Amino acid sequence: MASTGVCLFPARLPAVIRQEPTSSSSSSSGRSKFNPISIPSRRLAAASTDHTPTILTAANIASGRSSEKEAHTTTTTSAAETKRQAGQEEHKFDAEDQGLSLKDYFEQAKDFISSDGGPPRWFSPLGGGSRLDDSPLLLFLPGIDGTGLGLIRHHQKLGKIFDVWCLHIPAKDRTTFTDLVKLVERTVWSQHRLAPNRPIYLVGESLGACLALSVAALNPDIDLVLILANPATSFSKSQLQPLIPLLQVIPDSLPLSLPHVLSSMTGFLMGNLETGLGLPLPQTVEKLSRDLLASASYLSVLADIIPRETFLWKLQMIRSASPYANSRLHAVKAQTLILSSGQDQLLPSQAEGERLKHTLAKCEIRMFANSGHFLFLEDPFDLVTVIKATGVYRRSITHDFVTDYIPPTPLEVKNIIESNRLLTMVTSPVMFSTLPDGKIVRGLAGIPSEGPVLFVGYHMLLGFELAPMVTQMMEERNILMRGIAHPMMFIKLREGKFPDLSAFDTFRLMGAVPVSGANFYKLLSTKSHVLLYPGGVREALHRKGEEYKLFWPEQSEFVRMASRFGAKIVPFGAVGEDDIGELFLDYDDQMRIPPLKDYIQELTDEVAKVRKGVGGEVGNQDVHLPGIIPKIPGRFYYYFGKPIETEGRKQELRDREKARELYLQVKSEVENCLAYLREKREKDPYRTLLSRIQYRAISGLTSEIPTFDI
Repeated sequence: MASTGVCLFPARLPAVIRQEPTSSSSSSSGRSKFNPISIPSRRLAAASTDHTPTILTAANIASGRSSEKEAHTTTTTSAAETKRQAGQEEHKFDAEDQGLSLKDYFEQAKDFISSDGGPPRWFSPLGGGSRLDDSPLLLFLPGIDGTGLGLIRHHQKLGKIFDVWCLHIPAKDRTTFTDLVKLVERTVWSQHRLAPNRPIYLVGESLGACLALSVAALNPDIDLVLILANPATSFSKSQLQPLIPLLQVIPDSLPLSLPHVLSSMTGFLMGNLETGLGLPLPQTVEKLSRDLLASASYLSVLADIIPRETFLWKLQMIRSASPYANSRLHAVKAQTLILSSGQDQLLPSQAEGERLKHTLAKCEIRMFANSGHFLFLEDPFDLVTVIKATGVYRRSITHDFVTDYIPPTPLEVKNIIESNRLLTMVTSPVMFSTLPDGKIVRGLAGIPSEGPVLFVGYHMLLGFELAPMVTQMMEERNILMRGIAHPMMFIKLREGKFPDLSAFDTFRLMGAVPVSGANFYKLLSTKSHVLLYPGGVREALHRKGEEYKLFWPEQSEFVRMASRFGAKIVPFGAVGEDDIGELFLDYDDQMRIPPLKDYIQELTDEVAKVRKGVGGEVGNQDVHLPGIIPKIPGRFYYYFGKPIETEGRKQELRDREKARELYLQVKSEVENCLAYLREKREKDPYRTLLSRIQYRAISGLTSEIPTFDI
């Protein structure tokens, strides 16, 4: 049955969908329910291009006085329910600490099945807490299951930064693919008219990805952002395609449906089962046993979600949707992010991701080597983290690296710390800071808590100092150091030999911005803690014998910018690169070898240039990878000098000579920090790895390792 209009909510809502006046609620078990949020005027306009939505009461629904084929919003909040919600307000569900799981997906899907019917329609899950101002609209387009619950694990976090609508396609619905395109298209048009300067996000998986691509191709002038997981545009190469003629001819008595297909494929549920492998052995055994026992019931529920006749209908729809979308790829102008699973047992998603990356005009790809087809339902995967790390989140026509930035959550910081745990363990970083009275102390107590603060320091070889410093600043002081970074971390001029941008996702997640006067200005104006390396690439890719030598330009612009906002300037030094490796093949050596010289030129041509027109060594920003011989790891040392005040010196530092004096003072302080550490580390009895291992063996793995006397 083709849909003639866009239904915002079903006429009969399952128990799991409830409208509430509050922004969030929790069930008595601590699990959130999926509820249409109160409908503002903007959402009413989006409900349908053909009819006006009708507000239903609980009595209306119970009596069945409304047709399932009409568009409706629903109010079911009773006095008792409101009282219960108020009593639980202080115990709101925290999705980051207790996220929903695959089990919740099947439990919620049961409620959908029990009261399913009618045409496709939108529902909006309640998010956790209030959204950001001007949050863009996110339309989720489901895969073969059609429930619209595919983002169940992400609803809470998505609801804080997006206005989330999910498309629900009932199991018995037979709306054609082209009619689904029209349905989504009408919603996109109406929402674009209401907020023409705000992007609309289309998040689609499998079949939903074909739907998103088709809508984008038909609407190249609307600002769309596509996030596509394992697109079914590769269906012609899928092992599911031969099932279509088989399903059409075999007797109904033979069990052949999606659950039977999935149960024969080792990739199904494995992404979730594997998450227990990082736990202690008893917990791992318990989790794997519990999940394996539950998988049988999961498959039985899936059989209800996608019965045999629906499975055949969906396969036929994908067979037509795939060529429909593929024939229009040339017309897709939308910013696109492809999420490809390496263990997809249903579609050749890894190869398809690469194909789409080279076919679409503005496309990036992220690979998830150990994930299966149902990426959004796998425990390790976090869609909001991916959106933040890839830099695709924006609330206007252009992306603003400062105002559109969303700080990392505690869980994201913890994951970053864990990913750098090995480097931290083998280098045992020790940090010192300077109190306002000039006293040097171990730790970061001397770092100003309130911004704006400008950290100015020395860039170790390959930036080895960054991870321990930034993560410890977060752990010890809850301070986020937002780095001014080279544009190569954000954009490639062309495809070639330079590493994929995914290599820099962590930097973007932690707040790095491309170097520019505008970004520097915005960071200071928002009272951020800004990290600046005047030596840039030249310092991080220094030559033999240039350890701890500064390569700063002559311009003193950062001093005057800091004074404009009264920022405190914190000079710092970091040493230890020479204790973990020895540089044996530097830039000069490589430029004497013709193949390597050509390789360096190719790399440099692929990235955006900085300091154009600057001559000498400071202007030499050629990109290359130096050859390093690893050593038995020594120790990293950091020293943050006494903060230099610029408050009240704005007028004074407009004078170029005065600004230059302060600039040279900052540079001298950085050099003094380096000299202090290089001298003092000679007296550290725990400078060597062996001495630190012995200390930990006696005092405990988590004990703080002593260092030299201050």
